[in-house]
Amino acid sequence: MIATFSSETACSFDRSIDLPDWLKACLEPSYPQGFVANLSIDERRMIAHAFNFAYALHANQCRKSGEPYIAHPVAVAGLLRDLGGGGAMIAAGFLHDVVEDTEVTADDIEEHFGVEVRGLVEGVTKLSKFEFSSKKEHQAENFRRMFLAMAKDIRVIVVKLADRLHNMRTLEYLAPQKQKRIARETLDIFAPLANRLGIGRFKWELEDLSFKYLDPEAYAKIRDLIADKRADRESRLSQVTSTLTERLKQLDIKDFEVSGRPKHLYGIHNKMTKQHKDFSEIYDIAAIRIIVSNNGDCYRALSIVHDAFRPIPGRFKDYIGLPKPNRYQSLHTGVMGRQSQRPIEVQIRTYEMHHVAEYGIAAHWKYKESGSNAQMSEDDTKFTWLRQLLDWQDDLKSDASEYMEGIKDKLFDDDVYVFTPTSDVIPLKRARHRWTLPTASIRRWVTTVRAQKLTVVWSRWIRCCITAILSKLLRKKIAILV
Repeated sequence: MIATFSSETACSFDRSIDLPDWLKACLEPSYPQGFVANLSIDERRMIAHAFNFAYALHANQCRKSGEPYIAHPVAVAGLLRDLGGGGAMIAAGFLHDVVEDTEVTADDIEEHFGVEVRGLVEGVTKLSKFEFSSKKEHQAENFRRMFLAMAKDIRVIVVKLADRLHNMRTLEYLAPQKQKRIARETLDIFAPLANRLGIGRFKWELEDLSFKYLDPEAYAKIRDLIADKRADRESRLSQVTSTLTERLKQLDIKDFEVSGRPKHLYGIHNKMTKQHKDFSEIYDIAAIRIIVSNNGDCYRALSIVHDAFRPIPGRFKDYIGLPKPNRYQSLHTGVMGRQSQRPIEVQIRTYEMHHVAEYGIAAHWKYKESGSNAQMSEDDTKFTWLRQLLDWQDDLKSDASEYMEGIKDKLFDDDVYVFTPTSDVIPLKRARHRWTLPTASIRRWVTTVRAQKLTVVWSRWIRCCITAILSKLLRKKIAILV
């Protein structure tokens, strides 16, 4: 089925857009319904209504690329559908620009689609209809509004991330200055947000696309270097993959996958910059990934890897026993290749862990699409960073620059964990220019230590006092006798 845009209803020339199969299934009940089997009948109707609503409102609008504007909402809704979003979330993907770009109001959205969709659309809508003294103030207020909306419903930021990802994919049609501004904002705010939410597939693409526009020369250089070494790299990975596959079968691990994967360009560039290394010195531009069915098989697979290849000291990380703040779990290790004698990175995880690494929060939706919002629970440590952002953002309303820098600090994800003598784990939060130890963690640790050691310290002090008194009395007695 083709949605056709005539010269009277869309652009100044005939244009058509091919709709994805899942949307066709929602629009036409006669179309194969396997594409939307996870959606209820009511959700499919809502999605169809949202598409037709957005289609009519954006009919006379075109993007900078010249394509009909409706192509953007369709792409955003598709990304949300791929993440496993339900009817309300996908509908919000279609409608996220209508309040900003048309005469439709939030009340109109609520009348047609309900309170839930209205909340999502309002949370994503920018403040284009308000007056601000500077672009920086406008930007800061946009983020304040977005974070407040996130506190009510975390799906808001997922819709926004999908919107930003598609905009980054089509950034080539904008002016160079605007490209750099949007790319910088994406790299500073949206890519770290995707990382905090654990949506790896969004994070990697946002970073690479931002890198492409912020430093096109470095991007092209790394891209070409990777392309030049591709044949050699694929040959080495193929040998390692074959060896590990055979060894896993011998150990009777039946349900597993072994594959090689390339590292992302921005990650390679970041490592070269931080470690002051040349491209030839970066060994993990590709990695081996082993996916198994359960935690026990993860550690069994690890023993196979270390038995088949020589492990590199200091390269093993157990993110299963100590997950990352965004709930990422995996075993990471580095080994030396047999023939090439070049280091190889190996990641081992379960299918569930892999799903979480790719989809993040979307793998554990904490809401029901049929009515309630995605409220953050008080004990959900995953969103501590967001609650902290909300706690102090009111204090910074007078300084937009300070607020934007504060957001970057909060989203900067580079934690180090310290184990105390009492087996407590204290996270060290890295600030922009220094390492800081969370005061609350210090208090908890000190309180614990005091509670455990107060009796010991008190008894030692009493013994010292008694010893000192007896020693003094003994010296006086000896002096009298003399």
